[in-house]
Amino acid sequence: MSPDSKKLFNVLILGISFMFIFTAFQTCGNIAQTVITNLNSTDFHGSGYTSMSVIYGVFSASNLISPSVVALVGPQLSMFISGIFYSLYIAVFIQPSTWSFYTASVFIGIAAAVLWTAQGNCLTINSDENTIGRNSGVFWALLQSSLFFGNLYIYFAWQGKTYISESDRRTVFIALTVISLVGTVLFFLIRKQEDTKAPGEEDSANEIHGGSSSARNKLMRAVDAFKRSIKLSFTKEILLLSVTTAYTGLELTFFSGVYGTCIGAVNRFGREEKSLIGLSGIFIGVGEILGGGIFGLLSKKNRFGRNPIVMLGIVVHFIAFYLIFVNMPSNAPVAPMEGTDDIAYMIPSKEVAIFCSFLLGLGDSCFNTQLLSILGFLYSEDSAPAFAIFKFVQSICAAVAFFYSNYFLLQWQLLIMVVVGFFGTITFFAVEWKAAALLARGSDYSSI
Repeated sequence: MSPDSKKLFNVLILGISFMFIFTAFQTCGNIAQTVITNLNSTDFHGSGYTSMSVIYGVFSASNLISPSVVALVGPQLSMFISGIFYSLYIAVFIQPSTWSFYTASVFIGIAAAVLWTAQGNCLTINSDENTIGRNSGVFWALLQSSLFFGNLYIYFAWQGKTYISESDRRTVFIALTVISLVGTVLFFLIRKQEDTKAPGEEDSANEIHGGSSSARNKLMRAVDAFKRSIKLSFTKEILLLSVTTAYTGLELTFFSGVYGTCIGAVNRFGREEKSLIGLSGIFIGVGEILGGGIFGLLSKKNRFGRNPIVMLGIVVHFIAFYLIFVNMPSNAPVAPMEGTDDIAYMIPSKEVAIFCSFLLGLGDSCFNTQLLSILGFLYSEDSAPAFAIFKFVQSICAAVAFFYSNYFLLQWQLLIMVVVGFFGTITFFAVEWKAAALLARGSDYSSI
């Protein structure tokens, strides 16, 4: 197998592994608040929103050390260990208790930081300036296929149900735990590159294992990776891209947790309201897969850079936010177990709700594929610290959004995303324009 074929194979395995893990985790996140609402009449007293806020809060803080962890143990083993913790979190829902629920939330936050830092490093070392766009799109399309499969099961399994029984819950979460473990094991199929550099490593990647010299070198790389993360955090380009990244954190919270809860709370959808949560997740996935596939395949033929794709993303999202505003009752995110009978500016339409799910997924893929691409391009020599900063900002904003989702009505959540999305688009344009200008002058793109 040629080196290029081996790299593409690694990207495909990376995407398929994430597809399995996030088939389980994203389906879990999409239905968690609905399942928990049906548990709160028992001894369990937890909140799906609060759990996600804890996860993303710990996630953001853990990104400060995740490059050092990846430097010490390598991206492959880092992703495997992280996958185990994802599986344990999902398994908690089989027989949930409040203490285990929130404890698992803390551990998965740490694991998520390591997982995504290692993913960014693995994607970058298996790409070059000609393939980073394609590989980002391929990875994103495979990753977001996870939204399709898990939610398809939820749609059929919960068809006509207004209450989620203990048997229903256990069946779903046992299956999701097994799926997550399958994806975790698949990480071992990723083949090592002879010229692969660990995060923060400047010289040979093939040091002799064992011995005090190797141990000292690994520790030095870990410390160096931490220093690089701090240094990169204050560069102009990272600060500008952080506004864009903050927006992706806010809208991630909305489409992955809040919007499904809103759909499940609208009583006017009738007996289909719970199964519509699954259908919504499917169409979010369709939008993600379509966007990731198209932008990945067209990346080498795109003469206009990344800005038009990001512009498409914000326009699509603004259309979705307007339609959600007029279609969904304002109290849907915070409705009680009985749901809400309120209406907004039109009688709630299932078709409009599902169409908005597709738009949310398509717009999200526009932003994330281009952020992955520009980070891999700008910081090919500092991929782990750069992706750690990206996930730090994204996750801390997601944590804040999950926290206020417990209290804010729908229109205020939409308004926050509109404002941050507008400024995030402008700051992304600024970085891309400067990058294109330097590239046109023949300067090193990574020197920005």
